[in-house]
Amino acid sequence: GAREHFDFFVLSDTNNADLRAAEAAAWQSLCEQLGGDARVFYRWRTQRTKKKAGNVADFCRRWGRDYRYMVVLDADSVMTGDCLATLVRLMENNPSAGIIQTAPRVSGRDTLHARVQQFASRAYGPVYTAGMHFWQLGESHYWGHNAIIRVEPFMRHCALSPLPGKGPFSGEILSHDFVEAALMRRAGWQIWIAYDLQGSYEQFPPNLADELTRDRRWCHGNLQNFRLIVEPGLHVAHRAVFLTGLMAYLSSPLWLLFLVCSTGWMVMNAWNAPPMDEVHALWSPIIEPSGTAIALLGLTMAVLYVPRLLAIVLAFARGETAGFGGGARLLASTACEFALSALLAPIRMMFHAQFVLDALVGRQSGWRSPTRDDAETSWADAWRRHGTHTLIALTWGTGVWLVDRSGLPWLMPILGALAIAVPVSVLTSRAATGRRARALGLFVIPEENAVPPVLTEARRYAQAARWTATFADAVLDAQVQHACQEAHGQRRASRGLKAVSFAARVDVALVGGPQALTPRDRMALLSHPAALAELRSRVLTEHVAHPGWFDRRTSGASQDVRLPVAQPADVGLPAPTLAAGELAAVASAVATPNTAYPDR
Repeated sequence: GAREHFDFFVLSDTNNADLRAAEAAAWQSLCEQLGGDARVFYRWRTQRTKKKAGNVADFCRRWGRDYRYMVVLDADSVMTGDCLATLVRLMENNPSAGIIQTAPRVSGRDTLHARVQQFASRAYGPVYTAGMHFWQLGESHYWGHNAIIRVEPFMRHCALSPLPGKGPFSGEILSHDFVEAALMRRAGWQIWIAYDLQGSYEQFPPNLADELTRDRRWCHGNLQNFRLIVEPGLHVAHRAVFLTGLMAYLSSPLWLLFLVCSTGWMVMNAWNAPPMDEVHALWSPIIEPSGTAIALLGLTMAVLYVPRLLAIVLAFARGETAGFGGGARLLASTACEFALSALLAPIRMMFHAQFVLDALVGRQSGWRSPTRDDAETSWADAWRRHGTHTLIALTWGTGVWLVDRSGLPWLMPILGALAIAVPVSVLTSRAATGRRARALGLFVIPEENAVPPVLTEARRYAQAARWTATFADAVLDAQVQHACQEAHGQRRASRGLKAVSFAARVDVALVGGPQALTPRDRMALLSHPAALAELRSRVLTEHVAHPGWFDRRTSGASQDVRLPVAQPADVGLPAPTLAAGELAAVASAVATPNTAYPDR
């Protein structure tokens, strides 16, 4: 009931011409379905700087002054209309609030890995976010999405310049969201977590490999943010956020160092039998499990598992177990999640330690868009990612067994997890395994027992609106070409050398087919409506047109584009048609021997 108060912007910076054509076609289809009052705008920017933060900055520069608030969403975000409207009311009623972050619930995946993470987030997450709200109050987190932002102070105080200097921790800020929250608070605006607001959802990476790919960028960003911990004027709470973000990844190499030192003490004890005091026993519980070592182990387990157990107790106390499949299945799911998290912890430790080392020596983490479907990990990919760690674990375990077998049981939970990392990574990435677990009642969340209508509609629309439009369609299909022209607006006619450059691109595409164009050439033609229209006209009328334009095997999407085939009728558009004259020209071009390629 408040749609007239909202405008919707789709911000894109893709450098794939096929995806860009598909985006434009999907945008036009959506606008036609919504009617004349669609208020949905598509923006593709040429300069791909600062990644996601650059998209938001580009929006603020062009349209920020027109809006009091903006709600930032990721491509996998889902929000109800009630949630959006409530966020606006909260901002209106709290004039000192600069950012209000929702606590999005995770759902929508079928792989076993994602289902376990969905269950953990849904079962334990409310306790964690409520605790964060209690301790942080108006100095809280901003996670970069599913949050409402007061635009004017954001534009004034949160523009991010590159970190000065040279080296791995200079340049563009990667974990921009934490920094933006700190800068907003420094300017006097509060950041809150609406921990109990319903209707905000997101998705989790479908497999361990994709999760670790995301973690590599997060690791580099958190290490980079540590430079800002002494930035003048920052609130102590946000300095603590930078510190905990650093320790979230630095704890892995520290843990690995602890294990190496423990093994070293064991080897020294086996060869030289030195006297062990309490300090030595702390470093080497595998030699003599002292009271200090047992206390350290107990404290670690308490920090890791007591909050989770409190969350389960709260679910029973509130009568919320039915949403998780019942009390018995909730307990069984919790036990399985405990076991799997313990199994994955050493695997994450090795990767996070590697990420820290890569960041310290200056290896770039990159920025790859996350997978938006239930992608599965192949055995070859798993061996490539985990094979080295498996060999290290087997060698390590064999050495301990040869030196002192009594120490092996202490290391087996860690070395054993690393030894079976390959099958764990593969099997947990399988959607069939996840669906089998759901059939047994494991890792069920309330959003599956009573699916919110907004998630049902989102999934239905996503399945129906998946286009396979490509760059070739933007040339041949009048509707897709019109969508690209509408999406990117009209441009003045090129002159001089620029006009010659576009004419040359058209000639190359005409004679050599779509595969003769470089990715940069394709993107340039999509941005030039006049050149695109000329190419379409010449392909359909000239006999020298390469037959690849009419062969879907060569003019289709590239191998990197994995969009399932769907008929245009699925999204409410008629099938693409050609006028009678165009159809005759196509028939003539195909039937007439091609002068450039007579063998075809």
